[in-house]
Amino acid sequence: MTRTRTYGDPCGIARALDVVGERWALLVVRELLLGPKRFTDLRAGLPNLSPDVLSQRLRELEADGVVTRRRLPPPAGSRVYELTERGRELEPVILALGRWGTSVPFPPDGHDMGVDSTILALKTVFDPATARDGSMTVELHLDEQTFAVQVSDGDIEIARGGAGESDAVLAASTMTLVALLWQGLGLGEAVRSGAAEVEGDRKTVERFLRLFAIRG
Repeated sequence: MTRTRTYGDPCGIARALDVVGERWALLVVRELLLGPKRFTDLRAGLPNLSPDVLSQRLRELEADGVVTRRRLPPPAGSRVYELTERGRELEPVILALGRWGTSVPFPPDGHDMGVDSTILALKTVFDPATARDGSMTVELHLDEQTFAVQVSDGDIEIARGGAGESDAVLAASTMTLVALLWQGLGLGEAVRSGAAEVEGDRKTVERFLRLFAIRG
């Protein structure tokens, strides 16, 4: 792709920023880390991004081999965007940025965190040392979306969709999960108020929530 803006610097960092350094580009990649999305789904995850700028970023990322698009088979027939293999290589970069960003103050008038942002935040602040002993599978139901989280011997894997067999299921809004993880809301209080529902082993959910403490 012929770029109108470039750092003109042969350093690998500068060349990488030529590809993903434009405003919103890395957040578009963030929204695709958990799987393909339609244009409308990307807009929902990036509410401050105009449709025109989103279209432009998608074209640029596609031209640079970071994003590709395809049409789903019938009966859906929708066009979706997804990361290429090269695009998926950005995941550790984005997670590292997320870890670095935990010390940056929240914007004073920002939107609530999106579902994918919250799920990726789990990977960002996951504490392998706390999770080193034992394993668990927790299914999260967040704002009508489902994710399977598997923790084993200090590793975490998160996938969109059901877990099949799980030790516990936690259903809540995204912001309730944020409050449970990082704002001091107790699980018992959330369940009693109806803000959260737990199926299966409640102690597993309590242990699960302790794996993602933000450390100063």
